[in-house]
Amino acid sequence: MARYAAPSFSCVLVLWAWIIWPKTGSAVTAGRAAPAINGENWINSKPLTISELRGRVVLVEFWTYG
Repeated sequence: MARYAAPSFSCVLVLWAWIIWPKTGSAVTAGRAAPAINGENWINSKPLTISELRGRVVLVEFWTYG
């Protein structure tokens, strides 16, 4: 019986995560306007606005020093 405990627990954990997942927040929210991008350094471009980026895939890379 003990040899079935770990697989059973794993199945219950996956099922629980699948049920909970849609209810949690998401980084991408459809139907909402993107926030303005305010940055000092743009690579290979002049600073762009959100309206100029509409319909394009945008990769934002940032980090902090400290």
